[in-house]
Parts: sequence; C-alpha cells; structure tokens
Amino acid sequence: MLPNLWAATQGYWRKLDDLEASYHKGEVSIDQVNAKVAELMAELGEERRATWAYLLNNWSHLWSEQREAIVGTALMGIIAYAWVVS
Repeated sequence: MLPNLWAATQGYWRKLDDLEASYHKGEVSIDQVNAKVAELMAELGEERRATWAYLLNNWSHLWSEQREAIVGTALMGIIAYAWVVS
C-alpha cells in the first residue's frame, strides 16, 4: 500500500491551523500548543519514514528485477546525449 505523504502533510497543516485558531481564541495554553505540535510532528515523521521505506523497497525490487534494462537505458541516454552535444 502506498503511503499518502501528500494527504498526511495536508492533514498536518490543517491540524496546525486549527490549533493556532484555538490558541488565538484562548482555548489552549502555549504549553498545550507546544505539546500538540511535537505530537503532530511525530505523526508526520512516521508517515515520511513509511513513504521512504516504501520507495526504497520498490526501487530495490525494481533494480533486482530489471538491472540490465535500467543500465542499458541509461547508457543509451548517455550515448545519445554525447552524440547531440558533439
């Protein structure tokens, strides 16, 4: 399953906006704000780590399955670039 980092980041910012609004209304203290921000950052950090782990795992799998195709395509690109530049 693909972790949805974009949605997690949007949720993070939405929660921060709600927290800021609550702070300006006087509903929460600065200590509560600091604690909640640390909690939200930890949640977003987990999602980022999950996304990186997913991407690295997929890249590793693709590399092990298609190594020759990837190297061949890269070499063809380098040769084509050198031909166009020269």
